[in-house]
Amino acid sequence: MASQYVLEFEKPVVELEKKIMEIAEIAGDNAELSGQVRKLEDKVETMREVIFANLSRSQTVQVARHIDRPFTLDYLNTIFTDFVELHGDRLFGDDHAIVGGPARFDGEPVMVIGHQKGRDTKEKVYRNFGMPNPEGYRKALRLMEMAERFRLPIVTFVDTPGAFPGIGAEERGQAEAIARNLREMAALTVPIVVVITGEGGSGGALAIAVGDRVLMLEYSIYAVISPEGCAAILWSDGTKGAQAAEALKLTAKDLKELDVIDEIVREPLGGAHRDHQAMAKNLHDAIARHLKELKELPPDQLVEERYQKFRKMSRFAE
Repeated sequence: MASQYVLEFEKPVVELEKKIMEIAEIAGDNAELSGQVRKLEDKVETMREVIFANLSRSQTVQVARHIDRPFTLDYLNTIFTDFVELHGDRLFGDDHAIVGGPARFDGEPVMVIGHQKGRDTKEKVYRNFGMPNPEGYRKALRLMEMAERFRLPIVTFVDTPGAFPGIGAEERGQAEAIARNLREMAALTVPIVVVITGEGGSGGALAIAVGDRVLMLEYSIYAVISPEGCAAILWSDGTKGAQAAEALKLTAKDLKELDVIDEIVREPLGGAHRDHQAMAKNLHDAIARHLKELKELPPDQLVEERYQKFRKMSRFAE
């Protein structure tokens, strides 16, 4: 799908694509012009390959935040069937920044939970820009406990700048809600596959990201803080986000080398926002492979391996 929102480093490619369209319109049956169009199309593909093979970390951040990138509900509509959204945490209310409920994956029942952002202004406000309140994390935990009760594998989609930092969220126990999710997810005896689809921001991401397998889309990011937030703390200057992004090592390639994630899921050339169907196909295959492997493990082994997985992530120097 073509996106109307163009990133700065994509502009040379987009401008060339526009020229190709103009030439194609006048080419008609002209063999010479049609040949030129094909050459230019090949050039566009080469340019895009070079650009995306050499993205800086700050450019990867821009791709991860692209407004047309697939969100959780997009994947629910393409990868899963029979999804039934469940609402509320049974304590305070329903948080629209997190969606979830039972669905079928290749005909098998699973529990799907994920952050949900918005594309237009109205939806962004409705979804609170993908930043959950405590009731969002408590809703997620309620669904995970339901999955445990009915022996359903869990699939989570992570895409948030972070947990909502508002006063109301703090008053209702934001930190406690996140901490409880970390503890309870670590002890669940059903398989958990986590997918970082866009932004994986701090504890807001980790609260639904303690899994047996953690997958990351090729141009997604995962870090303890946003680049702008890091820059504001270190240098009192949020505009130094690009510099902070380099230091944070937040790309899929960085995190695979650090053993924080298990697999990088390839995106279509130019990013997931360019072809939702192709991205869904790649992600479906990855999830299917890992769920198959995890279902063969006994519950006590699942829990132990998950525990050891997160224990070994640290690096120490003396």
